[in-house]
Amino acid sequence: MSPIIFSFGPLTLRWYGLMYVFALLFGTWLITRECQRKNLAITNDEIMNFALICMFSGIFFARLYYVVFNWNFYGNYLWEIPKVWHGGLAIHGGLIGGVSAGLIFLSRHKVSTWSFADAVAPSIMLGQVFGRFGNFMNGDAHGIPTGMPWGLIFPQESIAGKQFPDQPIHPVMLYELFLNLVWFLILRNLRFKSHKPGFLFCLYFVLYSVGRAIVSGFRADSLWFGSVRAAYVASFLLIIIFSSFIFYGRLWKSAK
Repeated sequence: MSPIIFSFGPLTLRWYGLMYVFALLFGTWLITRECQRKNLAITNDEIMNFALICMFSGIFFARLYYVVFNWNFYGNYLWEIPKVWHGGLAIHGGLIGGVSAGLIFLSRHKVSTWSFADAVAPSIMLGQVFGRFGNFMNGDAHGIPTGMPWGLIFPQESIAGKQFPDQPIHPVMLYELFLNLVWFLILRNLRFKSHKPGFLFCLYFVLYSVGRAIVSGFRADSLWFGSVRAAYVASFLLIIIFSSFIFYGRLWKSAK
C-alpha cells in the first residue's frame, strides 16, 4: 500500500486528499437529494457552500486540536504544523469546527436547522468512511501490535511502519471504517421513519462515539487527557449530551 496514487513532476495525488474530495462530492450529493425529498428551503448552491465551509473549518480545527494535544512536539517544530499529510487530524476537533461553522451558516438562512442537520448526519458518517480509508492508505491513525491473523505490516516509510517496523498491527482504520459504514446504513434507513427533527443528528454523535470508544483501545497514536485517552473522554461526554437530547426531547417519536 502506498499513500501516493501517482506523481507527475511537481504534482502528487495522494489517497488522503482524494478521499476528502470523494467525501465532499458524495456527501453533498446525498444531502441535496435528502433536502429535495424533505422539501427543505435551501438551494443546491447553498448546500455546496455549506459543505465547503464545514469541510475547511473542520480540517482547520481538527489540526488545531491535534497540535494542542501534541504541543511538546509542535512547539519545537512549528514548520510541521501545516503539514497535514504527515498525519495528525483529530476528528473531535473537526466536529467542533465543522458543526460550529455549519450553525453559523444556517443562522443566516431560513431552512429549519434541525431538519437540515438530520439531512446532513448520514453524509458526515459517510465522509468518515472515506477518511478512514485514506488513513489506511496513508498508514496513520494506526493500531498497536497484534498476533491476530488479520494483523497488517505497514510500509516502513509510513507513520505506522516507522513506529512498528516489520510488526503486524491492528488495522484500526479498517475497524472504524466498517463500524462507520454500519452506522451510515442505519442512519440512511432511519431517515424514512417518522421522528422529531434533530433525532438523526443526535443519534449520529451517539453511534460514532460508541464506535470510537470501541476502537480507541487498539490505537497506538491516541491523544491523552492526563492518563486517560482523550477519545474516551470526548466519546463519554458526547454520548451523555446527545443521549440526553434524544431522551428528554423524545426525539425518536413522531413529530406532530
